Amino acid sequence: MQARDVMVHGVISVGPHIPVRIAANAMVRNNVSALPVIDIYGKLLGIISEGDLIRRAEIGTEWHRSGDDDPPMSSDAAAKEFVKSHSKRVSDVMTRELITAQPETPLRDIANLMQKHGIKRVPIIQDEQVVGIVSRVNLLQVLARANDDDEDSVESDDVLHQRFVDSIKDQPWAGRPFNIVINDRCADLSGFVYSQDEKTAVRVAAEATPGIKSVSDRLGIAAQTSET
Repeated sequence: MQARDVMVHGVISVGPHIPVRIAANAMVRNNVSALPVIDIYGKLLGIISEGDLIRRAEIGTEWHRSGDDDPPMSSDAAAKEFVKSHSKRVSDVMTRELITAQPETPLRDIANLMQKHGIKRVPIIQDEQVVGIVSRVNLLQVLARANDDDEDSVESDDVLHQRFVDSIKDQPWAGRPFNIVINDRCADLSGFVYSQDEKTAVRVAAEATPGIKSVSDRLGIAAQTSET
């Protein structure tokens, strides 16, 4: 699947000179945790999120040194923190270092970006315009309905067996002396692997194979002898 398949369309956005309070109101009213910031041509300039607004002077949560135990902060860093907590403009508060993707970006790459950069959402850009946004919750929604289509499909046990084999062929534990027998979409695992982690991996691979509805795990863990 690609970003275009799961992204939220019609993304609500704000301009850079909008007051921070208005942006916060827009998030609350529309039940979103972030808003893209665009210029008059629709070009993405940044994003303002709930994380950008948790340290604010208006609600008494701005950062300040509480004692000698606080780590030292440079004057530049202190100035940035002051601007972040006191500025009235979205442009002063928004995050400018953006991680974006295109509509045809695979979901695997979107997930990689989120994990690598520790972000919760990725704006989707086409021709420099924001056409959508993919958030962690969108990926969870895909996961929640991932097997819906499999419930109605009926394929032969031979097809399911080959699908399982193909899914693990590149794994280092695929050559262990274990067997899988599939009967009426129920998989029976037997034989041996070399560790509990490998045992779990084989079971998970069988359970994750589309079309298999249940798995019986009778795998054993073989003792490994050291070579001299």
